[in-house]
Amino acid sequence: MDNVRIDKWLWAARFFKTRSLAAKAVGGGHVALNGHKIKPARTLQVGDLLVIRQGFVEYTISVLVLSEQRGPAAAARTLYQETEASLTRREQVQVERKAMNLQASRPEHRPDKHERRKIRQFLKKE
Repeated sequence: MDNVRIDKWLWAARFFKTRSLAAKAVGGGHVALNGHKIKPARTLQVGDLLVIRQGFVEYTISVLVLSEQRGPAAAARTLYQETEASLTRREQVQVERKAMNLQASRPEHRPDKHERRKIRQFLKKE
C-alpha cells in the first residue's frame, strides 16, 4: 500500500470515531500535513508529519504505517509516533487545565424546586 486517503487513515488510527468526523476535521482546517492545510481526499505517505487539533489537545505525529482498516487500539498506536515536543506540550496543557478547574468553585448541590423558581424569576427581570 503506497498511499491512503488522510480521512481513512485518521479513522483507522483512532483519532476520530467515524470517517465522516475525520473528513470534517480535515476540511475544517484542524489537520495539517507537513505544515499545510489539506482536503480530506489528500493521500498520506509514510514519513509524513501531521498536526491534529482536537479541542484543547494538539498532536504532532509522524506516520509510520499506512492502513485503511480500523483495528484494536493497540494496533492503531503502531501506525504513528508522537514527537517528544508534542507529548510534553500535551502534558503541560493538561496540568494547566487541571489547575484552572481546581480554582473554580462548584456548587454544593443542585438547585431544588424552590431555588429553580427563584432563578427563573431573577432571569426574567433582566
